[in-house]
Amino acid sequence: MILYLHGFRSSPQSAKAQIVAHALQARGQGDLFVAPQLPVAPRDAIALCLDLAKQAQGELCIMGSSLGGYYATYLAQVLDCRAVLINPSIYAARDLSTQLDVRTTFYSDEPFHFKAEHVKQLAELFIPQLNKPERYLLLAGKRDEVLDWQEMQARYLGAQQIIVDDQDHAFAAIETYLPEVFEFIFKLGNNA
Repeated sequence: MILYLHGFRSSPQSAKAQIVAHALQARGQGDLFVAPQLPVAPRDAIALCLDLAKQAQGELCIMGSSLGGYYATYLAQVLDCRAVLINPSIYAARDLSTQLDVRTTFYSDEPFHFKAEHVKQLAELFIPQLNKPERYLLLAGKRDEVLDWQEMQARYLGAQQIIVDDQDHAFAAIETYLPEVFEFIFKLGNNA
């Protein structure tokens, strides 16, 4: 199973999620892709992901973008599986503490309320020290206008890293890097 986790205010309809889903479909592996709509509350999002992970047949790899990368890092540690991180949030509680308010997702007009208790829950999910950094593949864009790529690079020291000069937070060139991503995910004997 490839469990794809979208970012803050995003959804499974995001461009990256759709590109990955279509590429897996073209490989005849579309049935491996699962991309849930994550609840606003981090505890609920993690609980949903843990439930989905229990249903995985075969190996599990978690892909996460932005806040989804933060969740993927936590889950990879807890579940002892691999993770592909696309411009992941490193300090989600710090970064999202400025977003307290009623918001909408980019793909819906449905409002949600991001609260201080959610920031606290994010802080509780922080993993101070990564064990087995080789279980991670980092894709980071140096032009990320939301998050600091150098924090990403330092956080995932020892992981396979693809740092791209011309990519911003959207990482629109994800398709270009899918051969490396799929090699990381499907490489036999790559149990980190």
